[in-house]
Amino acid sequence: MFEYAVVGSGIGGSTMAALLNAKGKSVALFEKETYLGGCSSTFMHKNRLYNSGTTTFAGYEEGFVVKEIFDEIGFTPDILPTDPSIVVIQNSKTTPRFRDFDKFYEVVSKNYKQEKNLEFWQLVYEINSTFYSYKTHYYSNSNLFCKAKSLLSFIPLFLKFYKYLKVNAKSFIEEFFDGIDEEYMQFLESQILIVAQAKTYKINFLTAALALGYTFNKNYYAVGGFSKLFDDLTQNIEHLYRDAEILSIKRLPTHFELYTKNKSYSAKKIILNSSIYDSASLFSDKEIKAYYKKYEKLNNHQSSFMLYMTIKSKKKFEHHYQIIKEDMFVHTISKAVFVSFWEINHDELSHEREYSITISIHTDERFWEDKTKYKKRKNELLNQLLETILETLDITMAEVKEHFGATPKTFKRYINRSQLGGNAITMKNFLPRLPSNNTPIEGLFHVGDSVYAAQGWPGVMFGVKNLKRLLDV
Repeated sequence: MFEYAVVGSGIGGSTMAALLNAKGKSVALFEKETYLGGCSSTFMHKNRLYNSGTTTFAGYEEGFVVKEIFDEIGFTPDILPTDPSIVVIQNSKTTPRFRDFDKFYEVVSKNYKQEKNLEFWQLVYEINSTFYSYKTHYYSNSNLFCKAKSLLSFIPLFLKFYKYLKVNAKSFIEEFFDGIDEEYMQFLESQILIVAQAKTYKINFLTAALALGYTFNKNYYAVGGFSKLFDDLTQNIEHLYRDAEILSIKRLPTHFELYTKNKSYSAKKIILNSSIYDSASLFSDKEIKAYYKKYEKLNNHQSSFMLYMTIKSKKKFEHHYQIIKEDMFVHTISKAVFVSFWEINHDELSHEREYSITISIHTDERFWEDKTKYKKRKNELLNQLLETILETLDITMAEVKEHFGATPKTFKRYINRSQLGGNAITMKNFLPRLPSNNTPIEGLFHVGDSVYAAQGWPGVMFGVKNLKRLLDV
């Protein structure tokens, strides 16, 4: 019998399993696919590799939670710094998001002439720098007493940032600038949506400032793709089961039984890296199902449409771009598309590089439920994205070696979830309404982007750190 069974090898699952293993705990990690990483995995298509979703790696620096946890594991990732972390292209304006404040501000102040611009970005920079210095807060959901006690740990943070918590980001920004032109607002809105996974009118300004400020932190490029990072992270876990989908879990008086297609496993504690919106299907236990049901209302059905592409080109590209258009892309909820380049081959003789490109845009998973419209919508959006990328980044169709699309239904088929981007921290979905990493069910825990604290590497790692404290390991 294992002490811990971790179901799902995304950022949270792989990291938590590696951390428990490093602490000498008996742990098993189960993954449905042959590759690790979930939304952040790398997959092969026609002998070409692609990063499936997450393509940025942030928060690995002194004083930040990603490095703190990796250091505890004893793991050093194979990464290269990338600066600018993203290049934003809107109309005729190109704005590299340099880590250096002065270097970035010199560009943004020329592209977007707005009074109080300097004060605004200094505020964003200050909030981003200060927020990560608060380290004593934690969050528990096991019972009302534990929840109340944990919420008290947030008092210093609340006192510091209260005025940014009480107002939605859109209102704060408009009031700060005493009016803001539509183009600049869309510039801010599009970057916030990448990180916060919600529109500015739905989130508080603290969340928005952290979303805008992440480029002032160190950002990296994962050498060899994200699945290599996960393979390296979990290499010391003895009981790592790939191609082992957990189909059901049964709660017994002293432990849990986990069932795959052909085998069963026993564990005292379960840590689910599955979405909180999809986890109820693993259980028949009425109490557990009732726990998950109360969080169904938090599901915003937000997802991604992906365009994957390989090109061979002599041009040199940055690792990440965001392209903002004036109109919404068809069958999406966004005017902005995120483009990530991964250089997977460089022929020194021909001076041509083969780039694997991951292109993502926000959509609603419900847009793809009508089978009679599915193929038509997929082709319409794929062609619009392809045209936009080629035109904006000066790529010819002759340079494109392969391209194909993926909808929320594709993600559901491969990683068992179609809602992507986790549980957005909105004004209506803030502490204490958030699901925590622990539950009222003894021995049942969660980690990942649909529970505390948020999505992305830093957000999920805050959850790993929180769960580490709750498990007292």
